[in-house]
Amino acid sequence: MKKFGFGMMRLPQIDENPEHIDQEQLNKIIDTYMENGYNYFDTAYPYHNGKSEVAFKEGVVKRYPRESYIISDKFPLFFVKKPEI
Repeated sequence: MKKFGFGMMRLPQIDENPEHIDQEQLNKIIDTYMENGYNYFDTAYPYHNGKSEVAFKEGVVKRYPRESYIISDKFPLFFVKKPEI
């Protein structure tokens, strides 16, 4: 893993709606990132109202072998309803 991570909090959008991610543009950015030897991606459920993880799946998971990237995903605390979880 390199010291440079790809944060998926602010992705290219088609319009002002954060859920409308420009997947074609994102795929180009991901390809450039990967071609330059980087492989660490950071996302979380709340990013782009839940669509960041979907965009990650489309741009990375479906297009690159699993062993070629590292993913960091965060579980939002607002999903925790009981102390034992």
